[in-house]
Amino acid sequence: MKLTILSRYTRLGASSRLRTMQYLPALRKAGFEVEVASFFDEAYLESLYDGLRDKRRLPHFTVNRLAQCRRARRSDVIWVEKEALPWFPWVLERFAIPRGVPMVSDYDDAVFHRYDQHRKACVRSLLGRKIDQVMAHSSLVTAGNMYLADRARLAGAPKIEIVPTVVDAEAYQPRSICHTDGKLRIGWIGTPQTWQKYGQPRMAFFEELANKHNIRFHLVGARLAAASERPFDYIPWSEESEIEAIQGMDIGIMPLMDSPWERGKNGYKLVQYMACGLPVVASPVGVNTEIVQAGINGFLASSETEWSEALETLITNAKLRRTMGRAGRKRIIETYSIQVQGPRVAKMLADVAKQGMS
Repeated sequence: MKLTILSRYTRLGASSRLRTMQYLPALRKAGFEVEVASFFDEAYLESLYDGLRDKRRLPHFTVNRLAQCRRARRSDVIWVEKEALPWFPWVLERFAIPRGVPMVSDYDDAVFHRYDQHRKACVRSLLGRKIDQVMAHSSLVTAGNMYLADRARLAGAPKIEIVPTVVDAEAYQPRSICHTDGKLRIGWIGTPQTWQKYGQPRMAFFEELANKHNIRFHLVGARLAAASERPFDYIPWSEESEIEAIQGMDIGIMPLMDSPWERGKNGYKLVQYMACGLPVVASPVGVNTEIVQAGINGFLASSETEWSEALETLITNAKLRRTMGRAGRKRIIETYSIQVQGPRVAKMLADVAKQGMS
């Protein structure tokens, strides 16, 4: 069986790396010959992380994607990350996707809200239902959570499976790291853009908490260069070092605001923290309420008071941190690991391919 993955990014993009590329071993083991074709290149993504969105290369990426789609005609199934042609209407994308080859589309966030809630009326009019049409024309939609699955159901997708974003539980392991200063680390991991949106507004609160309890904040990927500022350590992200960086934390956090976009998020930070045996504190938004079992593997907190109470409880109770960390690790192994989801996803894609051959 031949599978073409039309990903959005290269491995540098977390969504592409986690939602499709980390399944390559399981797919090959299931008998697939796989070609990975990315829309954007690494240079584009690097500039995006720098806060620059260079749209001048969009025609180049589009022409390249059209060539990728032509080659995909020889495939038995096509796995599309979100959409084949970003910012192009379905009436054009449908002609790019090879006819007669079944398509599976995957969603790990509410990408449809980029269109249907866009500030420009012309974008809402032209693209507001674009993702719904992709979903409806997919033989299978794999959705990262119930919010996304519900949208696929409303769109008329013929078959929907919820596939959480997972980690390799053999690579992610608990590891106790003693810091020379003896201080606890509350940790966060993500991109500069997500820290600016969800972490930056809470900086004064975090600083007050750090000073009160003599702790530090371990922020991975919040800035592109390493730096320290008051109680905040900014650590550059890399795929090679991210596990070790999380292992250097004592508590993992995931603050969010509550809006439609955030309800579609996949909660991957929480999965990473818990896989490394960390207790977590998160905003009760979207899939976070499914991953975090409040009082068992972490806490859900909305107000600043709730955040303060949850973090202070964990800061001052080492036994509770260990107990919650073990519970979180167990949950990841059982539900949010590639060891569990890899064979399942490979079988889904194989079933779609075989149906297309019959």
